[in-house]
Amino acid sequence: MRSLLPDLTPFRRSADYRRLWTGFTLSNVGSQMAVVAIGLQVYDLTGSTASVGVVGLFALVPLVVMGLYGGALADHHDRRLVGLVSTLVAFGASVVAAGQAWAGLSSVTLLYAVVALWSGAFAVSSPARSSIYPRLLDPELLPAANALSVFAMNTALTAGPLLAGVLVDWGGYRAAYTTDAVLTLAALNSLWRLHPVPPDRGEGEVARRVGLRSVLDGFAFLRTAPNVRMTFVADIAAMLLAQPRVLFPAAGAVILGGGASTVGALYAAAAVGGIVAMTFSGRLGGVRRQGTAILVSVAGWGVGISGLGVALLGAGGALTREQALVGALLAMGFAGAADSVSAVFRTTILQAAAPDRMRGRLQGVFVVVVAGGPRLGELAGGGVAERLGEGWTAVWGGAACVVAVVVLGLVQPGFVRYDARHPTP
Repeated sequence: MRSLLPDLTPFRRSADYRRLWTGFTLSNVGSQMAVVAIGLQVYDLTGSTASVGVVGLFALVPLVVMGLYGGALADHHDRRLVGLVSTLVAFGASVVAAGQAWAGLSSVTLLYAVVALWSGAFAVSSPARSSIYPRLLDPELLPAANALSVFAMNTALTAGPLLAGVLVDWGGYRAAYTTDAVLTLAALNSLWRLHPVPPDRGEGEVARRVGLRSVLDGFAFLRTAPNVRMTFVADIAAMLLAQPRVLFPAAGAVILGGGASTVGALYAAAAVGGIVAMTFSGRLGGVRRQGTAILVSVAGWGVGISGLGVALLGAGGALTREQALVGALLAMGFAGAADSVSAVFRTTILQAAAPDRMRGRLQGVFVVVVAGGPRLGELAGGGVAERLGEGWTAVWGGAACVVAVVVLGLVQPGFVRYDARHPTP
């Protein structure tokens, strides 16, 4: 049983890692609270769902642009300093959000600006932080560390929205935003206490000025790194072909019944599945064929999404609505568990196989893929659902994801054979 539970060795080996994990876990809970609070406040001010949707646009564009540029910054400057400055900017955004709530302002434009500022800051701090971890831990501890990080993120995705609802009901938006600002201080403290982490450029390598050329160098490296490249391609296949979030409103309000509470449960189910998977993640560190593990996990995601579709198709027919809801939640929990395992190994391969001088830029690409892939998947899924309906869209999307995994394994057999003991890009 002990080997199944999370491997806490990274906490014992590195006090710096322990502080970073704790600080950013608390900060991420606050960030998820703020995301929910801003959506609620925008809707209160406008009464428009479309205006709430614009929040996502103001988050996505800075995330894509600054994710790529932030990765280059992390590869050319002290990563501790890059993380510290960008987290300080995020703290400033939280303070502005709290300030406007305490002042009783009603500017949607200001809220959009806060979202853009915070999103850009996160896009810079995330590559810097992720590229620091391999400098704090031995390579064999990276899977355990990434499992702990995925556990923390899923916990934030579950606890943050729940706490946001409680705090907004209790003390209004000012309570939620102020709590977010206070929790961000934990991340600032962990970076402040960290020693400098300059990039390892290699002997004789000259520091290059950060710019478009530096960003393009990261993409050029990917052309010569099939294993690292496949971690991105596999994730894009899952998110583009089998992204279910766009189906949740119709599933909750019409097919399964229950309205907003059912929609919220569908969102939370994947995160809960991830938490359960990471609770029993102790043996992930012993997996050598990490490429194979990624493909199997992505296929598992597809199976889960198809299961969601089967539950939706059966609602009110072969299944009662209550049975269909239970089936849908279990399917999303299974999909979330598979996605969390995939995330652990995708991050591990990127950290272990990529040279230190490229880690920041590749982590920046990772942020863009994780943020942009679901948005494109929602766009494609919404169009398909208009023709096939939500149930069949999930069934065929999940099946297409599984087929894509099989094709990727056949096209890139080297990725299937990837050995964690001898990591190669």
